[in-house]
Amino acid sequence: MDKQIFDEMIATRRHLHTIPEEGWTEFQTTYIVAQRLQQLGYTDIRLGTQVINPKCVLGRHEKTVQAAIERAEDSGVPHEFIEKIEGYTGCVAVLNTGRPGPVTAFRFDMDCNPVEETDDPDHAPNRLGFRSTHHGLMHACGHDAHTALGLAVARWIMENKDQLKGTFKLVFQPAEEGVRGAVAIVGSGILDDVDIIIGSHCGGKVKLSEVGLVHKGVLASTKFDIYYKGTPSHAGNNPHKGHSALLAASATAMMIVGIPRHGDGASRVAVGRLVAGEGRNVTPVNAYMQTEVRGETAEINEYLCEKIEHIVKGNAEAYEVEGRIEKVGEATTIIECPDVLNDLKEIAQSLPEVTKVVDLCSPAGSEDFTMMLRHVVQRGGVGGMFRWGCNHHGHHRADFDLQDTQSMPIGFEVFTRYAQKVNGI
Repeated sequence: MDKQIFDEMIATRRHLHTIPEEGWTEFQTTYIVAQRLQQLGYTDIRLGTQVINPKCVLGRHEKTVQAAIERAEDSGVPHEFIEKIEGYTGCVAVLNTGRPGPVTAFRFDMDCNPVEETDDPDHAPNRLGFRSTHHGLMHACGHDAHTALGLAVARWIMENKDQLKGTFKLVFQPAEEGVRGAVAIVGSGILDDVDIIIGSHCGGKVKLSEVGLVHKGVLASTKFDIYYKGTPSHAGNNPHKGHSALLAASATAMMIVGIPRHGDGASRVAVGRLVAGEGRNVTPVNAYMQTEVRGETAEINEYLCEKIEHIVKGNAEAYEVEGRIEKVGEATTIIECPDVLNDLKEIAQSLPEVTKVVDLCSPAGSEDFTMMLRHVVQRGGVGGMFRWGCNHHGHHRADFDLQDTQSMPIGFEVFTRYAQKVNGI
């Protein structure tokens, strides 16, 4: 790997680590990406509502977005840029080489997690001076590295464009956490002409110096926000006049975790958050829940969704409260394209830094890249996903790290060598 590209990639990753932004609030990150792409010579850079269909957006909260806009502007992001993107994050750079060839898309996600970074002095960002400066937010899943890797790949493509054919689309995606962003990118039409799409992720079960090829195991998933609204009353004087949103939500939580697991494959349910009530002696009027389901197949996932919908409706009636359920995230299962995975395998095996190439097939997490892949395949294209390994204590933890100087170059080499293989002259 070219030393200048390497040094810039690591510096970019560490800078992005200091300014983590959660889904749909990546204004500083999107600005940094767009500015760097422009400096590299990309003239077709599409932003905000050019690559995000607002009608397809899931799980975007206006108050959180507005607070992030204020923070971004205070940090130097021009107001004109915010107006240009119309309040929506995301960026796609398009490079047409002028020579016939495939339209190849590479996906890189940008958002962080609502995690407070550890104070452990041995944690690399603390030891080396690039810990998060945003309270309660951290790149605890490596998307800072994904974005920096994407910019490094963009630089390589631009510097080698005379040896390449076809068109490249470099997709810098918001809101992967909670599987919220891909649906809106697909809805914009930016991927309609794509022939090949490749995505990657650091870590998971793949260790440092390893590459994992994703064959199966990515679970379909749906994320729900559930709202209950009851009737207030004095808990001492008039308890019979109140209807408790808290009790309806509590019953819902217990019933969700009690949903029978499906016999045809892996199924997962989770209640991650429940906030309810106004005071000690007031019948709780409001309750808010964050839940999710996952299934090894789309059918299993749909089975779980239907169960939750029935539970919410039933408890609203039983506790005499209003109940509302909102879908705020969606992903599907991975589609296996053997030829693409074989190409990625050959590339990974050719890298001297890679000690092992593993096939990933067992049930794991979810990934909204699957929505992009499904869209491309349905239109006659192909795609695939790989993991470049790192050693970690677990994703979404306060002490997550990925040994950037060792792990990221492997991801870079897989992307750029794949570009050479399918778009090389």
